[in-house]
Formats: sequence, C-alpha cells, structure tokens
Amino acid sequence: MATPVVDRGPCTIYVFHPSAEKELERRIRREFEEMPGLRLTADQAVRLWSPGDHTCLPVLNTLVEERFLRVDEYGRYAHHHHGC
Repeated sequence: MATPVVDRGPCTIYVFHPSAEKELERRIRREFEEMPGLRLTADQAVRLWSPGDHTCLPVLNTLVEERFLRVDEYGRYAHHHHGC
C-alpha cells in the first residue's frame, strides 16, 4: 500500500507501507528467533499476535509451508530448526 506524501504537480513522492500480514509475519519470525523454545497453539498465537484468526492463522500456515515453523505432535507451532 502506498500513501502519497508530497504532491508537487507532475512529481508525487510515495511512501510504501508493508501490509498488515507482512508486518505480522516479521513479528512472528522475530519472536520465534528470539525465543527458540517458544511453542504456541493456534489459539495462543492468535491471542498473542492478532485480534482474530483471519490474519494470524494464514500467516502461521505460510510460515509452516516455508519451513520456518513446524507443528509438533501436540498442535503447537515451533521454530523449524534445520536438521531437526
């Protein structure tokens, strides 16, 4: 999403804002990297990072598909350490 900041006739300067999903993805990545033992159920993740599952769950699933996260045998999301 872009917001015009300065409009000077034929030249307009835009500032691009990352989408809410990208911001959430960055936050989730950062927190799992900072806390390697972090394990959260989907409900816990939604309460922690998002007011509703419509944003959080798709981001978590994308991170699983990208093999950044994994889902353990108890349904908890955890950082996917390569070789584990």
